[in-house]
Amino acid sequence: MSESISIKQTIVVRSRPDVLYRLALEPRRRVKWDPNLTRAEYEAEGGRLANNALVRFKFSRKLLGLSFTAKYGQLQAPQRGGWESVRNVGPLEKLTQAWQFKPMPGGTEVTLSINGRIRYKWIRTPVERVLNNMVITTLVELQRTVDAQGAQLMEDMGREMAEKQKAEAKAAKEAAKANKGKKK
Repeated sequence: MSESISIKQTIVVRSRPDVLYRLALEPRRRVKWDPNLTRAEYEAEGGRLANNALVRFKFSRKLLGLSFTAKYGQLQAPQRGGWESVRNVGPLEKLTQAWQFKPMPGGTEVTLSINGRIRYKWIRTPVERVLNNMVITTLVELQRTVDAQGAQLMEDMGREMAEKQKAEAKAAKEAAKANKGKKK
């Protein structure tokens, strides 16, 4: 007898919806920042993010290293998107993941929903706990990734500003020397 599990978490991230949409749904980008995935790639050569596109995912060891194929659906850039498993994923008959990106002042409200149908009733509690942890770590890492990019941008801008000020000070010093030499 199968049972359903539904997990939904929301977080506010300081970034634009289109940036978050690509980070969360594009497999090549997602695998770079999400610790829950060790591999994510399109099944078709040269695949791209589109409805009905097939993607191969492989979870990390803490998620039993399960591999599965998922099909993208409900893609509406940059508001929402998601995927659903094509076949069983370990103890789950079906696994779906949905993302929603709602713009708001100062960032974007990101909602991640995971729905699964358990094949065996006795394993529901541990699987639900694992999926809940997966949702939370995915959202936290998404926020960290965006914050790291912002912090790097601020650091780069600060370095450029310091170099510019140094160059201006050097130019002013050279100009002062040149003016001093003319007065004599």
